Amino acid sequence: MFNIFAKKPTPEELVRKWSSSIRTQQRGLDRQASTLKQEEKKAERTIKQLAKRGDTASCKILAKELIQCRRQRTRIANNKAQLNSISMELNYQVSKLKVVGSLQKSTQVMKSVNRLMSVPQLQRTLGEMSREMMKAGVIDEMTEDMMDGLDEDEEEEEDEVERVLAQVTDGLLGEIGQVPVAVSHVEVSEAESEPDLEDMQNRLSALRS
Repeated sequence: MFNIFAKKPTPEELVRKWSSSIRTQQRGLDRQASTLKQEEKKAERTIKQLAKRGDTASCKILAKELIQCRRQRTRIANNKAQLNSISMELNYQVSKLKVVGSLQKSTQVMKSVNRLMSVPQLQRTLGEMSREMMKAGVIDEMTEDMMDGLDEDEEEEEDEVERVLAQVTDGLLGEIGQVPVAVSHVEVSEAESEPDLEDMQNRLSALRS
């Protein structure tokens, strides 16, 4: 039941609460980035394995998944930086409370919160935080922000696939060259089991969602 006599939180208490939520979200992003990095390494090993067998088509499929995962890690890093920007601005405002007397409206915080609201795993926390910030006068009512264009045209994506294949396979595939016919007959050590392409694709896709 709502308590009408509940003490209104001070600006310092609000900022401590928001800062704690931000740190929690940053740790979650760190874990997600770490998991993505581990799966990327597995995908790179699988691509090398498939390249030895001369399976260029499968290598390209996995290279595309690898590119998307790397982009996702870049977005995670950007999201973490936005959260850090919010935290720094709030702490700066707290340091000025004795002078100004209250939390001030911040265009910087509003822009960062607005961008982060489009990130699914952050929406719940940022939604609650933004409502509290509006009540505290830190931001105005949220508006939809334009997302950065993430899609590349088909030719640019194909070029990137070739570069990734060249990098992962040390030039065996990709822009430096294509797999020679003889490579398909290279003996693969018994330690290298047949890679499960579908399983790898599913894991990478799940991590990006």
